[in-house]
Amino acid sequence: MYWTLELASKLEDAPWPATKDELIDYAQRSGAPLEVIENLQEIEEDGEIFESIEDIWPDYPSKEDFFFNEDEY
Repeated sequence: MYWTLELASKLEDAPWPATKDELIDYAQRSGAPLEVIENLQEIEEDGEIFESIEDIWPDYPSKEDFFFNEDEY
């Protein structure tokens, strides 16, 4: 399983919180690339409810990761 910003962005508007099956259904209905669906299918199922993309991809960059102070340049 691998995630990129482009792939993860396909789940930004998903109905969080959601189960693995709900996310797969959302990805299929929204026309997400096959890689997104395959990544979701590889998640180990234990009935977990995911609150956000960070639960699936812990390294997902937050808005703070893109913040920079233009005054420093």
